[in-house]
Amino acid sequence: MSLPRRQRGIALLVAIIMFALATTVAAAITYNKAMASRRAAATFTMEQALQAGMAAEALAGIALESNGTATRTAIHQEWHQIVGPLEIEGTGVWIQAQLEDLSGRFNLNSLVMWSAQDNSFIEDPHQVQVLKHLLGFLGMEDKWAGLMTDWIDPDIAPNLLSGGEDTLYLTQNPPYRPPNTFITHASELLALPNFGPENYAKLAPYVTALPVDAKINICTASGYVLDATRNDIQNLNEFQTQPLDELRAKECFPVRAAYSDPISNPQLKQLVESHIDEKSSWFRLRTQIRVGTAEFVLYSVIYREPTNKVRTLQRSFGSE
Repeated sequence: MSLPRRQRGIALLVAIIMFALATTVAAAITYNKAMASRRAAATFTMEQALQAGMAAEALAGIALESNGTATRTAIHQEWHQIVGPLEIEGTGVWIQAQLEDLSGRFNLNSLVMWSAQDNSFIEDPHQVQVLKHLLGFLGMEDKWAGLMTDWIDPDIAPNLLSGGEDTLYLTQNPPYRPPNTFITHASELLALPNFGPENYAKLAPYVTALPVDAKINICTASGYVLDATRNDIQNLNEFQTQPLDELRAKECFPVRAAYSDPISNPQLKQLVESHIDEKSSWFRLRTQIRVGTAEFVLYSVIYREPTNKVRTLQRSFGSE
């Protein structure tokens, strides 16, 4: 028996709605499965990249342990040579890696020093002046040295000339406070008011964040860092104009004696020598990794202990 025309129309409408709902549900299920599959593939690829980066760290560790018996750490040695690009056999994963000596940079944490009298860390005027020289070489204002010192030192009294504490940072939008402790990455410079990415791009290749007692390796430091570290007005522009890559092709340059002997002020000479070395403990490994069509960059901070045992202390993908 046929249904009336009105009822047939309602049945058809219900059938269309049910079909639309079924289609929507099926599409959602298909989409979710596809996204889950892609997330799983991305996670697997990232894990492959991490394992490849750790393999590069192991190779770097072998090179650094072998170099540990040398009296000097210099860029003509094997640890500094580029590895790759090479394929990890049977995986289709390619890596290229190179070690950089972080001890060749100015350590921002050295802007403070331990004071037994105050039982605390206080500003180190010598190191603040070194950073001011470095900023001047790069065409930057020296006020950033005072601001960075106040960012690190534990007191809440701003440097009278160019510092800033809570009263400065609480007026920012949004407001925040300085940590008043050691930093773990040089990118904290970007937290200084109006410092900006352009200034950071200028300064970043010459600074780092290491333990406060880490010394600068004069065998690997850039010309700007060498001149700034010497902190000697009479010899302030000696190394930045020299072809350091050529001079370091076969040996350490400059050696400690040649570097510090021209300093005529005995007190200054002693200060400078307390902040330099010819051997390094801190390195950064930059590993470029390609898995299929995906590319990654892994940065690893590596520490070589006095016993020459090597440890990776920090890893980050895509950011120095």
